[in-house]
Amino acid sequence: MEFLEFPKMPRLAREIIITEKIDGTNAQIAFSDEGEMFVGSRTRWITPDMDNHGFAKWAFEHESELRELGPGRHFGEWWGSGIQRGYGLEKGEKRFSLFNTSRWTETRPACCSVVPVLYQGPFHTDAADSALAVLRANGSVAAPGFMKPEGIVLFHIAGNFGFKRTLEKDDVPKSFAAKAIEAGTGETERLDPKDESAAPTEFAQKDTDHA
Repeated sequence: MEFLEFPKMPRLAREIIITEKIDGTNAQIAFSDEGEMFVGSRTRWITPDMDNHGFAKWAFEHESELRELGPGRHFGEWWGSGIQRGYGLEKGEKRFSLFNTSRWTETRPACCSVVPVLYQGPFHTDAADSALAVLRANGSVAAPGFMKPEGIVLFHIAGNFGFKRTLEKDDVPKSFAAKAIEAGTGETERLDPKDESAAPTEFAQKDTDHA
């Protein structure tokens, strides 16, 4: 039998990054070593003919700008008009927000944004509660003025993994929350089983690039 070493465990009291969790659909841009561009959703490669909320069409229209991302995979959220909660964007406006806040700060393709950072610093138990309280009181940072943000993603840098918390139904599994009736409204949570917006958000802060 092959020997397997027990993996090292990162220390909890290390740096974390908390970002706004945007309610859209998971997306990725990938460039091969040969320079070919691929466009994906969370579960498959997509094309303008077999698309996911128009992301592939948008990506190929902005290919020259997106090449500034460089070789590797670059994950983000495709969100806005007609996708999940929409964030008040109208007339088909959609945005692509990259997840890797450590890399993509001021220097990035003009057609891309980055998920908003709500906290960066040592882990402590109140950090997530404080970030959620800010969203609850002030609304979305990604879309100022939109008062029903989804929640947060907490990324532990040393462990290279993340957790999510939502402002609503955080204690209910997503498959049940999607069917739950919102109290007093008679409306179900918006979830289209034919699109991939229900997929979990990619947590990794490290794009699989060659940097």
